[in-house]
Amino acid sequence: MNNRQTQTRLGLGAVIFSLLLAGLAIPRWVSSPSNVPNIVLSPLFWPYVLAGLTGLTGLGLLASRAFQDDDPTPINPPIDDPRRGALRLAGMALLMVVAMGLMSWLGMVWTCMGLLLATALLVRTRHPRAAMICAVAAPLLLYAFFAHVAGVAIPQGQLVRLP
Repeated sequence: MNNRQTQTRLGLGAVIFSLLLAGLAIPRWVSSPSNVPNIVLSPLFWPYVLAGLTGLTGLGLLASRAFQDDDPTPINPPIDDPRRGALRLAGMALLMVVAMGLMSWLGMVWTCMGLLLATALLVRTRHPRAAMICAVAAPLLLYAFFAHVAGVAIPQGQLVRLP
């Protein structure tokens, strides 16, 4: 399968999944009280945002495939050693177990920073600087939003407490 075929299938899948979420799953299985004071805090808001972003991503993939040449070479080389994939899977399982153990001591924000960085190193990302920036920035921004804007308590650790 070449890059154009992959983008077509992923784009169509994302658009169909988005339509199923917005048209069937969210209205049927997500309930919301009628007196939510802020729309951002409504249980319906973020699922619809995610469904919309998924649909936009799918449309973007479908649009970008039009600008790609029809190269018949496959996008992924054949797997030489399937044991490497099994070791990565075992590494991810170990990271999850370690994260659950560290959560009460370090807190959610610091544990997620380390977990994101360890995952980027485990999968050997081609963009280590961006992974390091995202590993620090994403948990901090999410903490700032939920703790200071939404007023939701984020579990803090015993080692360092965030304001």
